[in-house]
Amino acid sequence: MAYQALYRVWRPQTFSDVIGQDVITQTLRNAVASHMTSHAYLFSGPRGTGKTSCAKILAKAVNCLNPHDGEPCNECEICKAANENRLNDVIEIDAASNNGVEEIRDIRDKVKYAPTEAKFKVYIIDEVHMLSQGAFNALLKTLEEPPANVMFILATTEPQKIPATIISRTQSFNFRRISKQDILQRMTYILDDKNIKYDEEGLNIIAASAEGGMRDALSILDQALSYGDDELTLKNAQEVTGALSNEQIVSYMTAIADNKPAEALTSLYQILASGRSALRFTEMIIRVCRNLILYNSNSDLSDQMDKSVMTDELLAIANKFDNSRLFYIVDQVSATQKNIKNSNQTDIYMEILTVKISEPKVDQTTAPSEQNTHDEQVENVEIDKLRDEISHLQNEVKGLSNGVQKPEPVKTKPRRRGTNNTRLNKTAIYKVLGSATKGDLNSAKDIWPDLMSMLSISQRAMMKVSEPVAASPDGIVVAFDYALWFEQVQDDSEFLQELTDNAGRLLKKDCQIVLVPKKDWPVIRKEYIDNNIDSNKPTNVKSKEETKKTDPTVDEALKLFGDDIVDVKDD
Repeated sequence: MAYQALYRVWRPQTFSDVIGQDVITQTLRNAVASHMTSHAYLFSGPRGTGKTSCAKILAKAVNCLNPHDGEPCNECEICKAANENRLNDVIEIDAASNNGVEEIRDIRDKVKYAPTEAKFKVYIIDEVHMLSQGAFNALLKTLEEPPANVMFILATTEPQKIPATIISRTQSFNFRRISKQDILQRMTYILDDKNIKYDEEGLNIIAASAEGGMRDALSILDQALSYGDDELTLKNAQEVTGALSNEQIVSYMTAIADNKPAEALTSLYQILASGRSALRFTEMIIRVCRNLILYNSNSDLSDQMDKSVMTDELLAIANKFDNSRLFYIVDQVSATQKNIKNSNQTDIYMEILTVKISEPKVDQTTAPSEQNTHDEQVENVEIDKLRDEISHLQNEVKGLSNGVQKPEPVKTKPRRRGTNNTRLNKTAIYKVLGSATKGDLNSAKDIWPDLMSMLSISQRAMMKVSEPVAASPDGIVVAFDYALWFEQVQDDSEFLQELTDNAGRLLKKDCQIVLVPKKDWPVIRKEYIDNNIDSNKPTNVKSKEETKKTDPTVDEALKLFGDDIVDVKDD
């Protein structure tokens, strides 16, 4: 059999095998044992924390022929078929590549059929936050009231992107990051089982680099074993993860402690030349400072230090740092981390950081005093301004009491920003109204939800307060509840063109989108009806004035809105 990665070989097969999620696994185990499982579950949390594994174990447990206290037996035909991914009644769907409405409609059509082998048909939808808005809407009803023998398990790393209507229909479980100690124990168990030699400090580095994800830890361990020919050493772990060696961090921190920028820069260049990541380097500096703060603060807190980081050489220079300077270093490194993530000039930022934190302490302590002096100067200026205003008001009161009238100041007209009327395209609106029909308006309203689903999230937010109010074969008038969003969309020519193109694609004809604030729409509509404007047929104005057999206002109202809405009464 071909080689399989460690995280695949050691994927948990029972709830008791899942690491670091005791509350969740105990809850699911009890639900299965008492036959009180829900019809829909939502598993959310960081990557590599056991969401998909728990989903597969739950699918096995509810279908197992011989369950033991809520655990699958892994011996019956159903469990064996599930372990070998050949159980037709457990359907895994990757929402990242099947995120359309059609895929969800296919599930909705097939969900009514009974399972072929097992008791329950289980749908596991991974990365469910990638579904489109239309797909979520299609899933709502099925998720709320599925058949009795169907279960949905949704898994995601970004629950904030899932609609609240979906979350409210599920039992939600939040998977937390796995602790470093749990990751260490699991890796130790695997290496002991495989009879592989390992260095505990190397395992510590891998566990720290995994950032709470068991899959990441096993992937790094797999890579380190391949690099070291089935043996894990400290050096192999450092090379694979990009972590600093103890000699490198001691050399750098010693130069910082002695306030020697030149030596610190030399050490920095050597570290970067060895291929170490600048981001990993800053993380190591913060970890060292954290341990030094614990060491300097209290002897009881020193027990919580990371022994893999704090070597005897670092403890020897601990007395050269006081906590105020360590806090300053952490602040500077944190600020540099943000710049590094958004720039390609990482070397320059690291050089600036090194010079800053290696400066003598006196330079750091003078900064607050200079700031205080500046604040005092600002306060003095403000006090002087207030005194001048008070004296000016006192003089005015004295003049009024003596009967002296002060000449009225010349009023200046306030500058006003342009109104919505300057942005309105009345010509285009009148053109639409000239051939508007109720059928065209209904067609525009029918395609409106599909048009909204084609937009991005930010664009949908702007268009949420709009709706079609009139339509013709050549155009649609869209009214906005708020003038602010009308101006925003009207000024964005690219977005307006995208709306026009998408509407034309859905209606299968050329169609112009015209915007109007909702508060101005009744006025414009009344103006058009009163003046009987028809930009396409200017001769109609004369003919209607000459032959006044019927009221033109009533004719236009009937033409625009239909006789089932307009009620005509004689005076």
